[in-house]
Amino acid sequence: NRVTFTMDDHYYKAVIKVFVDLYNKGKIYRGARMINWDPSAKTALSDEEVEYKDIQGKLYYVKYKVAGANEFITIAMQRPETIMGDTAICVNPNDERYQHLKGKLVIVPLVNREVPIIFDEYVDPAFGTGALKVTPAHDINDYNLGLKHGLSIIDTLNEDGTLSEAAQVFVGTDRFEARKLAVDQLRNEGLLIKEEEYQTRLGFSQRTNAVVEPRISTQWFVKMSDLAGKALEAVVSGDVKIHPEERFLATYKYWLENVKDWCISRQLWWGQRIPAWYATDGSFVVAATKEEALQQFEIRNSKFEISEITQDEDVLDTWFSSWLWPMEVFNGITQPDNEEINYYYPTSVLVTGQDIIFFWVARMIMAGMEYKNVKPFEHVYFTGMVRDKQGRKMSKSLGNSPDLLELIERFGADAVRFGILISAPAGNDLLFDDSSCEQGRNFNNKLWNALK
Repeated sequence: NRVTFTMDDHYYKAVIKVFVDLYNKGKIYRGARMINWDPSAKTALSDEEVEYKDIQGKLYYVKYKVAGANEFITIAMQRPETIMGDTAICVNPNDERYQHLKGKLVIVPLVNREVPIIFDEYVDPAFGTGALKVTPAHDINDYNLGLKHGLSIIDTLNEDGTLSEAAQVFVGTDRFEARKLAVDQLRNEGLLIKEEEYQTRLGFSQRTNAVVEPRISTQWFVKMSDLAGKALEAVVSGDVKIHPEERFLATYKYWLENVKDWCISRQLWWGQRIPAWYATDGSFVVAATKEEALQQFEIRNSKFEISEITQDEDVLDTWFSSWLWPMEVFNGITQPDNEEINYYYPTSVLVTGQDIIFFWVARMIMAGMEYKNVKPFEHVYFTGMVRDKQGRKMSKSLGNSPDLLELIERFGADAVRFGILISAPAGNDLLFDDSSCEQGRNFNNKLWNALK
């Protein structure tokens, strides 16, 4: 009778109740910020939903003409398809090579727009040519530079990863195809000096495996500093014990000590809908129901009909419901202090995978400390991930998951059990190979022969 799904009526109400409560406490806010964007799913992602991979990329060395002078600045870049969004060139103020260019403008290739040369110690004089193109709409560091120096923002990408009208050239073309076209045009105009192989890291969406785009977007966020502090103290003090500690305690601490605000809104069709209500003049309130929202507008002396109020179309990140699990599985949010929540909470042991230490474990501790002021569990045991012999995650898309029934048919149930057991030291990943089951069968045969 305790079978629960996060979309059950009582659970849905709990999620909405927590959202409204955190908003009223000032711990949830709406704002335009640089976020991770999945162009394939067309949705925002949290930092934890981005997987980084080392890949072989290219550095393109491109000439930018100094306006009114017979001189060029060479810029080394990885993404020439974003040139059209450049709003400045930045160099280090201590770099003697560029001192004479203070107050000068340069002409952005492909679109022939004049932009200023700015000086900031953020730039590493030893990297590339020591000059950086600043594209505030498409890089978090450039975005921060743009805020610091008051630069304009030109978003050259649509939500699906094609070039927008603001790009002026290659409009409607996919970003990676646009890269090829930009390189070809730069080469034809004599502005591409050279290309170099370059080892770099790219972020990929866990959801679709698409290359993630930094994008400025209006989303909903949870302020994490206060919540993370309590969750960190719970583990550091030993109130919550992590096993194996030597492997995961440092990881847990590092993430919580460096945590950023959590982007919780998603542009998807499934999930708990954000309880924000918008009036025709663009103002909004946060309330559990439309009727409560109308009352809040009336308190503000705003005169709207209920038909004029519309709910936010975005839904909440799935982990915003999952972090309430230890409490709401016993109706601890919707019915505080009921008999079951008081009897079973806090629980004893959580056994889970290491891949969701941030998604779920840390956030459950945060929610538990926020709403019960008590840890949700005493022990957390992290199992390893089952991977194939190449070290890849088991997944349907890769087709690398073994058929358990087929393995049992080939080797026997006890052989499969033994093969998995000998491959799985505590907390470490298990690189599964059929040979371990074969080893289990051979071992079991020896036992059988010895005992018969």
